[in-house]
Amino acid sequence: MRRPAGCCGGGVFPEDSFASWGAYGRALLETGPRLRDRLTARSAVDVEVHAVRGRSGADMRRELNWWDLAWFGVGAVIGAGIFVLTGQEAKEAAGPAVVLSYAVSGISAMLSVFCYTEFAIEIPVAGGSFAYLRVELGDFMAFIAAGNILLEYCIGGAAVARSWTSYFATLLNHHPNDFRIHATSLAEDYNRLDPIAVVVITLICLFAVLSTKGSSRFNYILSIVHFAVIIFIIGAGLSKAKLSNFTAEFAPYGARGIFAASAVLFFAYIGFDAVSTMAEETKNPAKDIPVGLVGAMALTTVVYCILAVTLCLMQPYRDIDPDAPFSVAFSAVGMDWAKYIVAFGALKGMTTVLLVSAVGQARYLTHIARTHMAPPCLAVVSPRWGTPVRATVTMLTATAIIAFFTDLGILSNLLSISTLFIFMLVAVALLVHRYYASGETTAANRNKLVSCVAVILAASVGTAVYWGVAVDGGWAAYVVTVPAWFAATLYLHLGVPKARVPTMWGVPLVPWLPSASIFINIFLLGSIDAKSFMRFAIWTVALLVYYFFVGLHASYDTAKVLAAEAAAARVEEGGHKAVEIAGASS
Repeated sequence: MRRPAGCCGGGVFPEDSFASWGAYGRALLETGPRLRDRLTARSAVDVEVHAVRGRSGADMRRELNWWDLAWFGVGAVIGAGIFVLTGQEAKEAAGPAVVLSYAVSGISAMLSVFCYTEFAIEIPVAGGSFAYLRVELGDFMAFIAAGNILLEYCIGGAAVARSWTSYFATLLNHHPNDFRIHATSLAEDYNRLDPIAVVVITLICLFAVLSTKGSSRFNYILSIVHFAVIIFIIGAGLSKAKLSNFTAEFAPYGARGIFAASAVLFFAYIGFDAVSTMAEETKNPAKDIPVGLVGAMALTTVVYCILAVTLCLMQPYRDIDPDAPFSVAFSAVGMDWAKYIVAFGALKGMTTVLLVSAVGQARYLTHIARTHMAPPCLAVVSPRWGTPVRATVTMLTATAIIAFFTDLGILSNLLSISTLFIFMLVAVALLVHRYYASGETTAANRNKLVSCVAVILAASVGTAVYWGVAVDGGWAAYVVTVPAWFAATLYLHLGVPKARVPTMWGVPLVPWLPSASIFINIFLLGSIDAKSFMRFAIWTVALLVYYFFVGLHASYDTAKVLAAEAAAARVEEGGHKAVEIAGASS
């Protein structure tokens, strides 16, 4: 007897393991062997690019070029982070040295951009880092990353949407909470309900569903307006600059404050990975993606640092407003009218961030659903619009629910943990990609690679943990951990032969840049507060529960079906060749 569709699937999960209660029970009994299979299973590039992508039915339209990607990159990144978190971190964590915090975060983000760019060219599918990790680290690590990717996008979109409300209120001469509903019965960080954020997300959803190319045009029109406002902020702000504001107490909270701010301000760089998910819709990935991704990140880092300097020159860091820093700074220097231009520019920037986020997160979910780790019905691409409508609506519904309830402070810290964790995994995957090829790399070289990566991770974690717990400023542990990281990277460089050389575009200075990316990302994690790690742990446990009871069995069945189809195709191809040979000989 088949189990009802409402339990575990029916049409939602069409795999054999969910065909009936009995089948599901047998699948659960096989959890151990299936887990061992999935832990070691690695997808192939051809499978991701052709077989997995084909499960969406219609193809996404290839209509984007480097110009579209560059503006998507700028639009994805410059938004709530610079206009909201700059004031918060300058006032409470770093002082004027917040410019150094932005530089550290920017370097970390650029290293990750290099890794993403190489993968996006070689695996040009909508799955982004999820697809890269499936190929290099296997199904299980890819799933853990997938859950955090989806969390990253939902939280990031929610944070930006709530910031949108704040600047909209400023534009109308109101306090942000004037437009929020105070639900006293809810916990303090969840009791300011934000209906405007929900409306904005709904409108963005409509744009993202209708057309990727149309979204691109809308994005770069808004981004051009946004850049005009940024130029105004820099020019007008520097005209009211006082050098004493910047130099009197440049780093009042010391190095610890600078790095703590860097971890939070990494939120301001989040979004560029959404551009890598558009590789499937890019006309010439090998040419367009490097220009679009690297160019956008370089420009963004420079703009962030200049804006941070401008803000700290306008006001003493103690007087900076944590909610609307630029608007209040202009009011403080006698340019009250300018706050309306700032608020307008911030709204434009946050709108583009939401739009690019909506496009990116839907493509992540689409590819995850193609592997059946999420319900495969979410992988469908609309033949009419050429966009993943179901995935877009699903992700933005979740984003709207989070935005309606949750405070920005909780969102930004949790978002940084999730993102830094994913970027670290992508850097590890790049090392595996360059130094390991199944069937070609010897067991000895594979073991050397595993040992080097293990030492790099251990040294990075040791440095981060010591930084997080040792408030007395001692250096004893760093004398061990930093040389260990350097030695492992050097041995990987000199003692392990590369298994692959990129044919089109590759990360320079491998293994040094990916190893540095691992180190910096993990180090920044050590500067995030303990409560955020508790929330991250709860989310990870929830992911594991879903994986062991649903995702593992769905992906296992799907992998077996794919393997059977591939074997049948080989047999059929062999049969055709035999017929051709027989015909030729006769």
